[in-house]
Amino acid sequence: MAAVGLDHDVPHAVQHGLSTRVKSIVDDIVDDYTQRNLPLLQRELAEAELRRARQYRPERGLEPEYDGLPVDPDPIPGEPYLFTLAGLAGEEPADDEDLPVPLTDDEKAALRTEIRLADECAIHAGKLVCISIESHRERIQAAVAQYVEPQIEALLADLTLELDSPPSL
Repeated sequence: MAAVGLDHDVPHAVQHGLSTRVKSIVDDIVDDYTQRNLPLLQRELAEAELRRARQYRPERGLEPEYDGLPVDPDPIPGEPYLFTLAGLAGEEPADDEDLPVPLTDDEKAALRTEIRLADECAIHAGKLVCISIESHRERIQAAVAQYVEPQIEALLADLTLELDSPPSL
């Protein structure tokens, strides 16, 4: 935000929109770098995604009297479900042989290095984006002045009209 002069006196929504876009650009760069150059980290991220997809199991943790019973009630004709617990569960749980093999100490050390490299890539990409976007500073500030400032002034004017004046004594 400082690179384009939006780090103060600008509504959060304006800052959020730009920072979200910048973060998306940096994330894409880091994802591409990770995919091309960091195989252990890429594998760990893919496995984490699979675990997350398989994580929810509505039948787990139920009292013994519910063991083996369906987690969703029988459907009522003509009344569709927005969702079912079974549907939220997704895929079947992984078999033991599908589970990832634990990392060796050497692989853990290599993974730490790859994580550090991905962090360095993110920092570098962020700096490059800031340098690139800084050249658009005047255009961005002009757009804020043209489109955002009038909206703020109108909101303040409405607020002034809506406020009750204090009772006179």
